[in-house]
Amino acid sequence: MTNTRLTLKNVHKSFGTKKVLQGITLDVHEGESLVVIGGSGTGKSVMLKCILGLLPADTGSIILDGQELVKSPESVLEAARQKISMLFQGSALFDSLPVWENVAFGLLQEKRVNRQEGKALAIKKLAAVGMPKEVADLYPAELSGGMQRRVALARAIASDPKMIFFDEPTTGLDPIMAGVINDLIRASVRELGATAITITHDMASARRIADRVAMIYQGQIIWQGPIKDIEHSNNPYIEQFTHGRTEGPIQIDVS
Repeated sequence: MTNTRLTLKNVHKSFGTKKVLQGITLDVHEGESLVVIGGSGTGKSVMLKCILGLLPADTGSIILDGQELVKSPESVLEAARQKISMLFQGSALFDSLPVWENVAFGLLQEKRVNRQEGKALAIKKLAAVGMPKEVADLYPAELSGGMQRRVALARAIASDPKMIFFDEPTTGLDPIMAGVINDLIRASVRELGATAITITHDMASARRIADRVAMIYQGQIIWQGPIKDIEHSNNPYIEQFTHGRTEGPIQIDVS
């Protein structure tokens, strides 16, 4: 039986009168790749930030490896963050640092490695995402968008995390490079034995990365199941979203 690594139960988060999360309930199992789909503004990124403690959940429960995170002291949240790495939307690399320092940044900041060890580790992680060691001394501006995304992935796996969050990992990439990044994500997660949560609205990515899919709509999980079941879910929200139809129960605000 697979152990549950992360549990969200009835999690709510509002910003003033705007209710973003309205009772998110979700289990994420050890070693699985969960993809969370949903339109813009449905609460996908807010959910990740609540798990990380970057935004405090208003009510509900978030349990990581048996430890409650909601309304916990900063020391507990920091310990949880040590287990989690993240690939940010748009890569979010530091322009002023060479590639190797970007990859080893977290480890250097926490003084877990010295600069020589950090560079050696960065070169190893870059190799894991198919990049030659010569790239280590370049700067992000000297790289294409796809190469920058690979560097961001190398940074995400640098600390051998137990969990990795991927925030729209293929945004802005052409379909071929998006496929390369998706395959690298899948391979990296499997190599680490990590648990992964990817948020995306790209169904091609979801089909390539996911073991299981959950869909958020209006701040709630309205469907979840194995990726193989998504084509015959008989859920009108899933069918409208996955086929990109304008007609259906999902209301599009174009104002």
